[in-house]
Amino acid sequence: MTTGTQASGARRRRLEPAERRAEILAVARRLFGAGSYDSVSTSDIAEAAGVARPLINHYFGGKRELYLEVVRQLMIVPAPVTESLPDTTMEERLAIGVDRWLDVIERNRDAWLVVIAAGRDAEIERIILEGDEIAADRVLETALMSDVTEGREELRAMIRSCGEMLRAASREWLVRGTLDRATLRTFVTETIVSLLKVTYPAVLAARSGARTPPESSPSSA
Repeated sequence: MTTGTQASGARRRRLEPAERRAEILAVARRLFGAGSYDSVSTSDIAEAAGVARPLINHYFGGKRELYLEVVRQLMIVPAPVTESLPDTTMEERLAIGVDRWLDVIERNRDAWLVVIAAGRDAEIERIILEGDEIAADRVLETALMSDVTEGREELRAMIRSCGEMLRAASREWLVRGTLDRATLRTFVTETIVSLLKVTYPAVLAARSGARTPPESSPSSA
């Protein structure tokens, strides 16, 4: 029979600091997703992770900082989403990237829904804005448009706006069930492709037209 001490020792196996930190974060995502910020304590997280509560303070500083790190993990598109993409068309590369991001959302469904539904204070808003900035970089990288210069800020602003659309669309998928994953993947991919290949050129053309002075009427003889 396994004693309580043995069980505790098994749970508190030795890990490298980065691995232990990642494990605590994974437990925190699960518990915050199953409950809420107020309903989960650092003691709950420590017990589920099999660590002493002071270790959470050591790695994160406290419950609030741990929660903000969970938000950051969920709101910022991780680099692997756009790494090692095949040398193929913009459309196919974007579709793969979107599919990988939906994998992240689906794996963390409950925590994702809690975070996007939560009230936004200044710190959470900053994380979401940071996530949208990084997402814009990831989209341009995936579309092989990282070197775009003309209208770059407007383009990035339009891509950032897609972040709010994705958060709303994910609720249609995960909560309402009005969109299935395949439909959402097509919707998001085609929206981004249209933005890059149709809307962005139209914005540049409109800007160019606005800068062109109207032709003078021929002077009468």
